[in-house]
Amino acid sequence: MAPEARSPTSPATSPAGPLLEVRGLCSHYGRIQALHGVDLEIAAGELVALVGANGAGKTTLLRAISGVQPVTSGDILLAGESVVGASASRRVRSGIAQVPEGRQMFGPMSVEDNLMLGAYTRDQRQVATDLDGVYAMFPMLRERHRQAAGTLSGGQQQMLSIGRALMARPRLLLLDEPSMGLAPNLVEEIFATVEGLKESGTTIFLVEQNAYAALSIADRGYVMETGRVVLSAAGRALLADEKVKAAYLGL
Repeated sequence: MAPEARSPTSPATSPAGPLLEVRGLCSHYGRIQALHGVDLEIAAGELVALVGANGAGKTTLLRAISGVQPVTSGDILLAGESVVGASASRRVRSGIAQVPEGRQMFGPMSVEDNLMLGAYTRDQRQVATDLDGVYAMFPMLRERHRQAAGTLSGGQQQMLSIGRALMARPRLLLLDEPSMGLAPNLVEEIFATVEGLKESGTTIFLVEQNAYAALSIADRGYVMETGRVVLSAAGRALLADEKVKAAYLGL
């Protein structure tokens, strides 16, 4: 059974209005346009899922929000403040943390050193409590805190990747394909963790190929096709949508 997920940090308060707003966002890879005027918003404390086929632009959108993918036009606002033009490191300091697709551990470094890198932008005197919180959420990481991250299993690395992002004390947690490459029992454990984080007040934007699992726990969902948002509704409503069933749920 997965441990009850509790965020090691307290959710930051935000002014009235959405925590995240994406307005008319466009992005290119060279001459190829990947995002075509994307609009969406996420309120503080929400878990919002983004689903769609491979190549739809989901990861590109997350990368644009976190600052590692250039934006051609449009705007991204965090708590009403535009972050377009801000560096990725500045966005981390502003409260955006991403758990990347494929986990992207620093393999030769220890589990604890990987976690501490998540808190790199913070006053190191303040992180000990958060480190204990991550270890409470994922006891396996405490047991292996001196072990090289590259020697962990895929599921353990995913837990480490989530823990590393939480060490930044994010206002907005971006999760990119957290179930990718994991055995079914580990997928269930990761989604239980994500749901627990949501219940503790963490604001989450979840990109996930497993549309059924993502929409089952999401407050709201967006469907993306070829760089455009084509549907948006409550998570359960999208699960019941015949187009979504046929295209993404195999029903």
